[in-house]
Amino acid sequence: MKLFHNASYKFIEQRKAAYVVSSIVLLVGIGAMVGNIVTLGSWQNYGVDFLGGSLVQVRFFEPITDSELREALGGASAPPITQFGGEGTGEFVIRAPLDESVSITAVADNLEALIRTNLPDRAFEVERTELVGAKVGGELQQKALLAVLFSFVLTLVYLAFRFELRFGLAAVIATFHDIMITLGFLALFRVEIALPTVAAILTILGYSLNDTIVVFDRIRENMNMKGARKRDPVDLVNQSINETLPRTVLTSGTTLAVLFALLILGGAVIRDFTIVLILGVVIGTYSSIFVASPALIEIQKRWGVGKSSSEKKARPQPATV
Repeated sequence: MKLFHNASYKFIEQRKAAYVVSSIVLLVGIGAMVGNIVTLGSWQNYGVDFLGGSLVQVRFFEPITDSELREALGGASAPPITQFGGEGTGEFVIRAPLDESVSITAVADNLEALIRTNLPDRAFEVERTELVGAKVGGELQQKALLAVLFSFVLTLVYLAFRFELRFGLAAVIATFHDIMITLGFLALFRVEIALPTVAAILTILGYSLNDTIVVFDRIRENMNMKGARKRDPVDLVNQSINETLPRTVLTSGTTLAVLFALLILGGAVIRDFTIVLILGVVIGTYSSIFVASPALIEIQKRWGVGKSSSEKKARPQPATV
């Protein structure tokens, strides 16, 4: 952290270059979404949780790993497999895509035949089979979208109350930027969207907001310092970002270290979930510096500043950015 002890990087001066980079990445992501609509019929590669399908629960009488079962069912092309009931139980849930031309009984029979053929020495039984309809998947899509939109509204309300409305607007812009880039990445590489993926996206939203609020809190503190109104707003924001830089680097670095460990050791079950989180941490750190803070300055230039929490408490008026 000594590298950032007297940091004085000119982050805000690089905002135009950051705008160009973000615009290119967003356009590529939007193009991928449009391409998916044409080729897949949907803007994302939705999995069984959202499109519906067959759930088959199997129980092995001897210990077996999910990797062994996945290889038996086709390796990389195998349907999603989730361990059920905890480590060592030998129970797994297999999610097969919806196929209206094949009955759920036939799906279970096909999976059972594959396991018996590729794992002839492993005794097992099929405990249950269920069909998840497309209607249920459609409802899950709507609820996932509502969860993200609801979080945006709560963010705006909280930051407008805690800081000022302009801080809330800047944070929402940065968070929307992060979510769109993440969705663009998922569309570009056609990562299968399941419920854990939605959980990862909501986690990204919280992480990005947390980092942005830390920077905004330091900006507000510096705005209220004596003589701050006479300072260049860009210099004030740069100072605030540099002062929080050690915390940002330390937090992001330790989080990424854990996520990379999960990526390497966690197996295929949580690989997509972990990749989305890694992407989100990187984007969230970037946006708190190069999107949220410049957006705060741009909002100030165009619409001015409303009454801040410090003004409401009859404190000296803070400097504007």
